[in-house]
Amino acid sequence: MPESTDPTRLAPRLYQQATQMLQRDIVEGRLPDGLALTQMGIAERFGISRAPARRALEALTGMGLLERQQSGRYRVVATGPAPASPPAAEGPRRLIPRMGWEMLYPRIEMEVVSRTSLGGWRLNEAELARHHGVSRTIARDVVGRLQNRGVITKDDSGRWIAPGLTPRHIDELFELRWLLEPVAMEKALPHLPPGLLDAMQAELQSAMAPEAHRDAALLDHLEHRLHVELLSYCGNDALLRAIRLPQSLLIAHHLLYQLTLELFGTEPFLAEHLEIVTRLRTGDIDSAKAALVAHLRISRRRAMLRIEAVQDMIQPEPLSYLERITP
Repeated sequence: MPESTDPTRLAPRLYQQATQMLQRDIVEGRLPDGLALTQMGIAERFGISRAPARRALEALTGMGLLERQQSGRYRVVATGPAPASPPAAEGPRRLIPRMGWEMLYPRIEMEVVSRTSLGGWRLNEAELARHHGVSRTIARDVVGRLQNRGVITKDDSGRWIAPGLTPRHIDELFELRWLLEPVAMEKALPHLPPGLLDAMQAELQSAMAPEAHRDAALLDHLEHRLHVELLSYCGNDALLRAIRLPQSLLIAHHLLYQLTLELFGTEPFLAEHLEIVTRLRTGDIDSAKAALVAHLRISRRRAMLRIEAVQDMIQPEPLSYLERITP
């Protein structure tokens, strides 16, 4: 997937920010000719890990601003005459924003999920940390969140796997959904906050209007309202954890909706959601459950059509921490 399609629009990577600041400091004379720099020192200076510090030093060496020594240190190479009055020294500056797992997670989730329509992938946690220039702790938090969201799982050898969205995998996930979600919906109905169903009905009717603007963000929101927010009131945490795995499909839909918005003309799930919500509003839980199962059964086929449609559109760039699993 081209970098420009990344929805998170993160700031420049940490090594790029460090490179820019060090380049300016060398050119302006804050780091004088002959000064020795180390990976550890640069990491401490900017509050980053050693991986982005090393990349910044290597980039500056390539620019001719540093020279690598046999000791492994780097020596500043002056680019011109020293300033008449050296600039005042600055204290350590941390790069802002400093990458935490919460900021990094959306980007990695999209990097992984966008590739699963092409097949399965192995994820290397250590390489993920190196690639994004973060600590192993942050990488571990990201991987834990991916597992919690059902995006990755461990194979028999203990390796992290992002399963491909194959027909068999899709069938298994949807079967779990139509077995579990109706149970959660029935348990949630007595505990829904006042006005929730009215608001959901109004949103769906508005989205179905001929003049309505429907984009991927709106469809994501409406999917989340029924399949996540409403079910969250079921009061059974174990049931919600069981539902979370098959609902990893909702994450994939975030990408699929962007690329297949016009595939079905008017988005068909809107009318199906409206039928479910309408029956819930009347208290007819049995017919609401039946409508939910019917919706999920037909959604399985639509999901496969979306995946087939995007397979020729996605040409992801290689990522060092993801390895394609050969069928």
